[in-house]
Amino acid sequence: MEKIRVELGERSYEIIIGRGSLNLIGERLLRFSLGQKIGIVTNPLVSELYGEKVLNSLKKEGFDPYLIIIPDGEIYKDYFWAYHILTKMLEFGFDRRSSLIALGGGVIGDITGFVASVYMRGIAYIQIPTTLLAQVDSSVGGKTAVNHPLGKNMIGTFWQPLLVWIDVETLDSLPEREFISGLSEVIKYGIIWDKDFFDSLVENRGKILKKDKELLISIIKRSCEIKAEVVSRDEKESFLRSILNYGHTIGHAIETITGYSTYLHGEAIAIGMVNEAKISNSLGFLNRESFLKIRETIKNFGLPVDIPSFFDPSMMIKTILLDKKNIEGKIRIVIPEEIGRMKINFEIKEEDLKKAIYE
Repeated sequence: MEKIRVELGERSYEIIIGRGSLNLIGERLLRFSLGQKIGIVTNPLVSELYGEKVLNSLKKEGFDPYLIIIPDGEIYKDYFWAYHILTKMLEFGFDRRSSLIALGGGVIGDITGFVASVYMRGIAYIQIPTTLLAQVDSSVGGKTAVNHPLGKNMIGTFWQPLLVWIDVETLDSLPEREFISGLSEVIKYGIIWDKDFFDSLVENRGKILKKDKELLISIIKRSCEIKAEVVSRDEKESFLRSILNYGHTIGHAIETITGYSTYLHGEAIAIGMVNEAKISNSLGFLNRESFLKIRETIKNFGLPVDIPSFFDPSMMIKTILLDKKNIEGKIRIVIPEEIGRMKINFEIKEEDLKKAIYE
C-alpha cells in the first residue's frame, strides 16, 4: 500500500492507496478511538457493489454499522438530503463518538463531510472514495459542502477526515465517462504544480485510458501528494490553496446554469480549465503554445473543451459573479502563467472576462 500524510498538526491524517483493500477497513479503524456506531453514507449503485463488503468488514471487528442511502447525483447534494442523513443518525442513536463513512464519489464525500461537521458540533468521518475524481481530489483536503440552486458549494465547512482509504479496484466498476471525467482533476495537478507530471500524463495517455493499475496507483499517489502539500501549507484557502480552484470558476458556473444535470463535474472543470487558460492567454500571461497544449491534452483525453454555444453570456457572467471566491463584487480567478505555475486570485473586470471567453 502507498501512504501519504496530510500534515495539519492535530488534524493530520493519512491517505492509504491500495488494491483490494475494502475488506480491511474495519481492522484499520480499530486504531482510532471510535464508538461502535458507524454510518455508511452511500448511493444505491455503490451500496450494491461495495456496501456489504464494508459492512461485513466493520461487523467483523465489533463495530455496529448502519447503511444510509441517498440518491445518486449532484442534484441530491443539498440541504434536504443532508437533513435526511442527520435524521437517520438521530433515529439510530448516534452520539459524539459515533462516526460516518463516505462510500462513493464526490457528492457522497462532500455531503457526508458536511453532515459530520455539524452533527453534535462535529464527529469523525472517513473517506472511502470509489471514483477517480473523488480519489484524487474531493476526498482530500477537508472541504465539505452542499449546493444551493443559485450556486455550487455555497454552504459548507472545513472539516478534515480521519482517514482517506482508496482501493483502486473500485475503478473497475466505474463507467468510462466517469473515469474520463476524473482525469480532468488529474490533469489539473500537472497544470497548477508539476510540469513533469503533466508531460508524463501526455506520454502515458494510452495506458491511462486502458486503466493500467500500477500507473493508476502512481498518478493517484502523485495527485494526492500535490494536494496534500498544498493543503498542509494553506488549510483554509487564505492564498496558496486557491490554485486548486483552477477551472472551477467557469466550471461551477456551467454546472449551476445546467442544474447539475448536463455535465459531470470533471467535464465542467475541463471546460473551465481550457477557457481560464484562454483568458490567461488573451491577457498576455500564458503563451499561445502552452494554451494550445493544455487544450489539446484535455481534448485528447476525451474531455469537452468548449462552452456550449447555447449559453447566454450574460447569464454566465451573472453566475460567475456569485462565485464564493469573489470579494466585494470583484471577480477573482486563478489562471496559469505557464504549465506548472499559476497566477493566484487575479482580479478581472466583467468586460474583460466576457471578451476573453466569447471573442
